[in-house]
Amino acid sequence: MPGATATPDVEVIVEDARGGGGGGGRPPDGGDGGDDGDYGKGWQREPPSPRRFSTGIAIAMVSILMFFMALASAFLLLHHSSRVWVAVHLPRILWANTAVLMGSGFVLERSRLRLSNGDARGFRKLWLVATVMGLLFVAGQLVAWRQLVAEGVYIASDQASSFFYIFTGAHGVHLLGGVAALLFVLLRNFEKSQISMSLAAEITSYYWHFMDGLWIFLFALLYLGR
Repeated sequence: MPGATATPDVEVIVEDARGGGGGGGRPPDGGDGGDDGDYGKGWQREPPSPRRFSTGIAIAMVSILMFFMALASAFLLLHHSSRVWVAVHLPRILWANTAVLMGSGFVLERSRLRLSNGDARGFRKLWLVATVMGLLFVAGQLVAWRQLVAEGVYIASDQASSFFYIFTGAHGVHLLGGVAALLFVLLRNFEKSQISMSLAAEITSYYWHFMDGLWIFLFALLYLGR
């Protein structure tokens, strides 16, 4: 209508822009819209999913398994096709080492049982025993190496001796990684950690039992390849 004013419409648009009704405002922060320093206080990082840790250790174990399967395939191929294969006399201490490693897995499960029953002190004691047994196994493997060296059997002596040193050495290095994980669980303050002690112990036990089974396979392979 001639002579009418559009002031009310302008005021409505201005108020709408100030109030953020057009959807261009900040994300909700759970507050009353304080200063810029409070921006995003309501957005908190969710704790990591336990599945993430389990998936990580599973990928690591599959990678290690593929590595040793490649070595085992080469071992079997050369053992059956090589005309210069000379069998290695396995040191008897390997039997004792195997018993120590299997015993460490048993002690590890006993310690986890103590933890599930709420006995944190008993858990730590048995967990420490399992860790020491793991170190004892590695020391026993070094003794086996020294015995072979005393007999004049070196890594470059022949094909069989090369595989013996490679199998036992590679397994020992990966087992030391497991020992480091055991020490982490033993010494870590889980009150300020993103993972609980029970979950850390469970995931570490997966890796440790995997190394136990891997050594049984390697030992059987070396024994049958004599």
